[in-house]
Amino acid sequence: MSQPHSSKPTSTIFSSVPSPQWTLLFLLFLCTVGFYTLHLPNSAAAFSNVRDALRFRNIYLSFATNSTVSAYLRALTLHPHLAGTHPALQTARFVHSHFADLGLRTHTVDYRALLSYPLHASLSAHFSDGSSRELPLVEPGGAGAEVVRPYHAYSPSGAVTGAQAVYVNLGREEDYRALRRVGVDVKGCVAVVRRGEETRGGVVGRAAEEGAVAVLMYTEGESMSGVERGTVMKGLGDPLTPGWGGVEGGEALNLEDSQILNRFPKIPSMPISPEVAYSILRSLEGPQMPHHWRGDALGPQPGRVGPGPTLLNFTYQAEKKIATIHNVFAIIRGSEEPDRYVLLGNHRDAWTYGAVDPNSGTAVLLDIARRYALMMRQGWQPRRTIVLCSWDAEEFGMIGSTEWVEQNLLNLGSKVVAYLNVDCAVQGPGFFAGATPQLDDLLIEVAKKVQDPDSESMTIYDNWMITNKVINIQRLSGVDSDFAPLLQHAGVPSVDLYYGRDFPVYHTAFDSYNWMTNHGDPLFQRHVAVAGVWGLLALHLADDPILAFNYVSYTEQLWNYTNLLRNLVKGNVSLHPITASIQELASAAKEAEGEAKKLREEEINSEFLVLKKRALNDRLMLAERGFLDADGLQGRQWFKHLVYGPRGDSESKLIFFPGIADAISASTRMKRKEGEAAIQHEIWRVARAIERASSALRGGIFTEK
Repeated sequence: MSQPHSSKPTSTIFSSVPSPQWTLLFLLFLCTVGFYTLHLPNSAAAFSNVRDALRFRNIYLSFATNSTVSAYLRALTLHPHLAGTHPALQTARFVHSHFADLGLRTHTVDYRALLSYPLHASLSAHFSDGSSRELPLVEPGGAGAEVVRPYHAYSPSGAVTGAQAVYVNLGREEDYRALRRVGVDVKGCVAVVRRGEETRGGVVGRAAEEGAVAVLMYTEGESMSGVERGTVMKGLGDPLTPGWGGVEGGEALNLEDSQILNRFPKIPSMPISPEVAYSILRSLEGPQMPHHWRGDALGPQPGRVGPGPTLLNFTYQAEKKIATIHNVFAIIRGSEEPDRYVLLGNHRDAWTYGAVDPNSGTAVLLDIARRYALMMRQGWQPRRTIVLCSWDAEEFGMIGSTEWVEQNLLNLGSKVVAYLNVDCAVQGPGFFAGATPQLDDLLIEVAKKVQDPDSESMTIYDNWMITNKVINIQRLSGVDSDFAPLLQHAGVPSVDLYYGRDFPVYHTAFDSYNWMTNHGDPLFQRHVAVAGVWGLLALHLADDPILAFNYVSYTEQLWNYTNLLRNLVKGNVSLHPITASIQELASAAKEAEGEAKKLREEEINSEFLVLKKRALNDRLMLAERGFLDADGLQGRQWFKHLVYGPRGDSESKLIFFPGIADAISASTRMKRKEGEAAIQHEIWRVARAIERASSALRGGIFTEK
């Protein structure tokens, strides 16, 4: 296997500019016409590319082979490949060699990042009958010596002796309130937590605030012995380089810096199996737990929450160290607009073997590369540049993608058309997609072109409609995968694709090739379906003369959000600023839609028409950046997107307008006028963001009357 060639991060496909993008975006936009005049395509060639686009899409679909994807996944999952380890480097070399052997221009870009690994852990229980038992913290039958033992990355080291166990359900604020109502105090206890939707770090942090001395966390699933690994660090990216890329020889904060320490929990935590959790929970006394707290592990019998009388001894020793991570890129240069980029991304690192998470997606990415290379041999070259991105260290907190985004922020903001993400390509049955709303229509059209893997007579779209009755495209407010830095920090329109809602071996040693072939996708048909949708989306975005971005859909989504918001704001809070700004965006969206329609109908592809299409495409591309705010979200300034971003309050039901959602939650702890003023301020911030998007879509500084 060939060695990835070493290149400094500053020599990536985007040059590094450390300054913010905000004040320069419009200047870049004005320069685009002058730049493009020097790169005008031959009109006949452009017409030929349009004519051939449909033929090459059909060719792309015809190149599908289930066995090839299966072989890729088998090779990727022979060994565990946790980021920062030698097997992870070997996996990076495998991906690099694959791209290079296909004849694609290939780069490896390295970063230095703070990662976390376990050194030692033990857990024992002392029961009320006088017996004691060592409780296993490894997975029997699923973990070889090369598999990292279950742990929480970035958990601090610690030791607890003779602490009472207490069950806190999902570890939410409402769970602690319920415990207080029945007289349960968790101070000095080890909190046993059932994994829910909130982040691990958020759960551990709240337990520390409530006075717990450690957390044991289990995840219910089909396997009673599987243990879910994960990170408990707050935020995204390398903690030592917040806001800038962690390049060799660059600035890095000290590990004892308060900004760093605030990202890590104050108490140790450890994932445990449902079997171990059950052995602790069934020994507890104290108040009876609510029925809905029992979950699958406890079954129908009544349970108690404690604290005690069971006592726990728990020790954990961790190691934090600087490690090198490797992002691998393959570039297919565009023939007419080489300075406009369509990105396809998947992370490569895994907690264990990673057959589902993430290498089902990696195998599909390798297959897309193979198909594109075959098309190139038949004369295809995309209009715009396509970049295949293989990220590292996602499991530690989207570190590989975040470092690259931070290093290349200005060029990403001015040149990237869209980011198409696949993490776990196949988890089980059922097609799921998330997207920013301007990409909804394109996603639906592509789903109509790809055969459904579970029904021969239907397309993915057909089955999608039958299963859900409506097309339900999710939104990208979470920090679930590598779309988060691209969308929520850089404002790049994004898509996320996968098959299957969840899977029982998530982050365990049982996430293996055997599980995939026996349960997840035995014939690899779902992998092929994801490759079809993912690759066709990229072909449209790379080859269509006019980008298929529909901001009318975005406007409709914003209206829906505002109508839902009406039920939550009271008193003197006014939504008029948002409604007025949405009306302005709706007008700009209709104008852009009409302009796109007229340009598509033009039969003569003159140089002037090419420039008009280029200008419209840039406006369509830049409009998403308008939703970014330089100050970011309150308390989470790194997240800049005011429509889609993570909630600060896990109990909030809003999955949009995160700043407004946080202000509504915080207002319950303020005087009425102060709370209303805070909410109103966030409403104005969102309104200004929508106005910026409208302005970008129109493309002018002054509004003509």
